[in-house]
Formats: sequence, structure tokens, C-alpha cells
Amino acid sequence: MDDFSPSDLKTILHSKRANMYYLEHCRVMQKDGRVLYLTEARKDKQYFNIPIANTTVILLGTGTSITQAAVRMLAQAGVLLGFCGGGGTPLYMGNEIEWLSPQSEYRPTEYLQGWMSFWFNDEKRLQAAKTLQHARIGYLRKVWSHDRELMLAGFDTADPSISGALDASLAQIDSAGKTTYLLATEAKLTKQLYKFAARLHKMEGFIRTRESTDAANGFLNHGNYLAYGLAASTLWVLGIPHAFAVMHGKTRRGALVFDVADLVKDAIVLPWAFICAGENATEQEFRQQCLRSFADHKALDFMFDHVKMLAQGQRENRETNYG
Repeated sequence: MDDFSPSDLKTILHSKRANMYYLEHCRVMQKDGRVLYLTEARKDKQYFNIPIANTTVILLGTGTSITQAAVRMLAQAGVLLGFCGGGGTPLYMGNEIEWLSPQSEYRPTEYLQGWMSFWFNDEKRLQAAKTLQHARIGYLRKVWSHDRELMLAGFDTADPSISGALDASLAQIDSAGKTTYLLATEAKLTKQLYKFAARLHKMEGFIRTRESTDAANGFLNHGNYLAYGLAASTLWVLGIPHAFAVMHGKTRRGALVFDVADLVKDAIVLPWAFICAGENATEQEFRQQCLRSFADHKALDFMFDHVKMLAQGQRENRETNYG
């Protein structure tokens, strides 16, 4: 196979790519200039092509292996590769998901430079965090007020309990003087949304824990890691290291991934986790629903737009108030 330039596969912008894969019990390999995954049935082996030029993230779950040649092609196409536990979530008592980023010296520099122009200033970093929180709530309002399926399932911002919680959270965000207060405000709103969703789907005893084995918690774990994949891909493409978080802690590994993923988690992952759990959906059905919703509501575009806006805006006008 002849080598190819990474530019040969980048006619599709990452924000416009359509595919995100979670694979388990298969082998990923390069064959005839393509990346394939091989599944072993009882009687025969089946090969399936992965269109790497139109793929943002591949998650490798339990029972998977990958060849060096396949990793080289994925890196050249700019595909982010993640190893995880079964169902897209970490193994019980296991490590956090590990992301393997393609190495490239040709990613843009302006976004990292813009990000660093404000990151070392505590006040400006807090304002950036507030901007992301405003965007998160705005995105939730937009999705829940336009998605007919969610509205039919009861997730409607016209509901007084939802609109009241969102308005109160916005006021608390604006008045927060420290990142710790902002984190507490975020956690409070998410707990209110969990409570609302649990009541809506008759799961009054629901408690959010990553280790729980009930369907709703399992789907939340799974969907969150799909969102982390989109966030990690966004940051890699823009050349911003995951260590430069604005909210989740300057020393927490991969914290900026969590900051960016929070833009879409409550709007999409949270409601569908409860809906699918209430309908006894399979993990595959939930995953497909999440990915479909990410695409329908342009979640990846939304992440790109707001990270770029923060980096460019702070660079162009260091005194801009994002609150």
C-alpha cells in the first residue's frame, strides 16, 4: 500500500463528520488500504469497512484488538482512538478511559494561543467557565423546545419546574465568585434534572452513581463517554491540550474534556438515558439514539463553535466580559 498524506483524508471537517464507532469483541486491522473490523461468527468471519475520513472517534471496548497498521491509518486521518470498558464505560474498579490522540505538527496554533491569553488569569478563566455554563443551558433550552420526541416524553422547557430551575441556575452562575461555586451550581441543576427525569419515568428511587448496575445509570455512563469522545476530538482538532480546564480543576487529568462535554450532556444524554431505560431499550439502541441526537442537534458543531469563540474572543479582546 502506498503511503498517503493526512490532507488526502481531510476533505470532511471534523465538525461535519458523521461517524462515531463503539466496537467490542472484534479485531481492527488494515487491509487493502482500508481500515476494517473483523467479527468472528460460529461458521465464518465477517469484515466491515470503517470510513475513516468521515469518522471522528472510535471507542474500543472489551474483547478488541487493533493492529499497528490500522492505528497508523487512523492517526493519518485524524481519528481519535479510545480504549474503554464494556458498553463504552470504564471497567468496574478500572481506570478512566484512555484517549490516544493522533500526532500532528500541523494543527492550528491560534486557538491554543488565544486560550492561553486568558487561562492564567483567574478572573478571565472564571468568565470563560460562566460562558460555557450559559451555553450549556441555552443548548438544553433549544434542544428540549424543538425536539418533538423529547417533548412527547415530557422533556419540555415550558414545564414550570424546568424553566424555574434553569432561570435560578443562570442567576447563580452570574453571581458566582469562584469556580467552586460554579461547580456546585452545575451539580445542583443536574441533580434537579435527574429528579425531574426520574419522576417523569416513575423511577423515584433513582440515585446517580457510576458504579450502579441499573439501566438508567448504565445509559448515563455510556452516553457521557460518547460526549467525552466528541469533546476530546474537538479539542484535539483545535490544538488545545486537555489540561487547560476552566472549571473542573487545573490538576485533574483531562478536565477540559469534561468542561466541553458538559455543553451537551444534560440536553441529550440525560433525557434519552431515562427514556430508553423506561422502554427497556438495549445498550445498542440507546447508543444509536444518542448518536442520532448528537447529529440532529449538531452537538459537535456546537462544541467547535463555542471553544473557538472563547479562544478567538479572548485573544481579540482580553477585556471582554463573557458573563
